[in-house]
Amino acid sequence: MKKKPLQALGLFCVALIGMVVLLPVTAGAPLPQINLSTPTPGADGRITYIVKENDTCTSISLLMGITEQELRELNNLQSNTDSDDCSFLWVGQELIIKEKPAETPTPTPVVEAEPTATPFKGNGSICIYLFNDENGDALSEETELPIAGGAVSLTNRLSTVNETGITDDSGNSLCFNDIPEGDYNISVAIPEGYNPTTVMNYSLTLSAGQISTIDFGAQPGSGMQPVFGEESSSPLLLIVGILFVGVGVGLWFYVRRMA
Repeated sequence: MKKKPLQALGLFCVALIGMVVLLPVTAGAPLPQINLSTPTPGADGRITYIVKENDTCTSISLLMGITEQELRELNNLQSNTDSDDCSFLWVGQELIIKEKPAETPTPTPVVEAEPTATPFKGNGSICIYLFNDENGDALSEETELPIAGGAVSLTNRLSTVNETGITDDSGNSLCFNDIPEGDYNISVAIPEGYNPTTVMNYSLTLSAGQISTIDFGAQPGSGMQPVFGEESSSPLLLIVGILFVGVGVGLWFYVRRMA
């Protein structure tokens, strides 16, 4: 008699389990997906946020990772007893999340100029020798003596050096010493009664430490007459002179007699 209630209870449990298994499972509606975009700086370097529906200052600050106070200060959203600007946000409003970062000036590389070598400026000497070119070959020879009285002028190309001098018959050259290196022009005016046998103007480049000697030649002109002293008087000329004097005296006596 006791087995029937137990069997009935077992059948009821089996039926209940079967109903649970066979009932269709009703899936819950999926929650709406929230798309969170990573804040990206705009062309001007600022990060902004466009207000959406149901946004508040609190939700925006939590979403963008800043404090509500920072959000208010960046967008001048006032909060006082009369009104709160955060209560008047509108859809599409652009809020500043982060200002443009300050530009760090790029250091200008300093280029050190390499020292430039200063060209060495030295001095030299120019010597002038004016000689009596007896054979007219424009070459100075040992037997040809120097000529005194030649006027020498020396000028460099920059006109910073202007030197003059007079030649003598000592046999030594007329030298211009310790003059700066450079380009020079030399001119010589020979004494009166001489004719040049070489060019009287000469150009040269003087280097540091150089000694340049330039020879200028001249010879007596055809108009120059030798000067004879008492030691060089000719006996023949003396005799001729006496004869002329005697003839003159004889003519004088002849004229007196005829008168």
